[in-house]
Amino acid sequence: MRGNCSGGWTAILGALCLVTTIGVGSQAGAATPASCRKIVLTGEVSAGQEWKAAFGEGWVFRVMPIQAGKAGYSGWDLVVDREQGAGFPDALMLATPPYDSINEREVGTTFGLRAQDAMGWNPRSFRFLTDPAALREGQQMYRTLRGAASQNAAPGQNPAAGQNPAAAQATLRLMALEGRSSAGQFRIVDARLAPGIADAAEFAGNWAIESARTPHTNEAATGGRSLPMGELHWIRFSVTLWLPDGWIAPRGLNAVHGACSE
Repeated sequence: MRGNCSGGWTAILGALCLVTTIGVGSQAGAATPASCRKIVLTGEVSAGQEWKAAFGEGWVFRVMPIQAGKAGYSGWDLVVDREQGAGFPDALMLATPPYDSINEREVGTTFGLRAQDAMGWNPRSFRFLTDPAALREGQQMYRTLRGAASQNAAPGQNPAAGQNPAAAQATLRLMALEGRSSAGQFRIVDARLAPGIADAAEFAGNWAIESARTPHTNEAATGGRSLPMGELHWIRFSVTLWLPDGWIAPRGLNAVHGACSE
């Protein structure tokens, strides 16, 4: 299940939201490659901490704490970045819209999700860019959309993306880049959390039910007080990446030839 497209600047990104809803496999007429190299990474991470692993050709997968230092949220962002750091937004965020809305790349108590709901949304699928040039272009297109959104927020401005040729072109370019992206999956295999005591949001009902299928341990919240959204304290996970055929993986990392994920 994808999140809705009711987040920020939806008029600008309506096309991207639509593409996300119907699925990447049919985006922009992109054909799924016949074969890929599949890599599986495993790890664990505690609240407020970062985990990372290199997966070849200068790329690294990161599990980064959400809004580190800001009270009220817990969990992690899924990030694909250059090993030396290429800036914001990263290659996973760019290829996994919608932006500024509930999204599979954010594993945490944001956008109305409780800790158990975030855990129940499992596994999660995402897309990511593997071409450094595509990442740089995508970042530029993202900044163009941000600028258009700021202008459209001014009094008297028409918010429709069609009224801004630069924003419309940027949206089309991001769709094209996403159509050439690679697939990934993030699966929580164990967790420790303090469940939220608030009622599940209507859109999160299925995830609340599915949370029982993921092995986990319930713990007290920080400070011993129950919280509406709860807290994610620790997760163990696996990350599966379907990379272009011929991908050069680091020594010691098994890259298996096989069919690409749809």
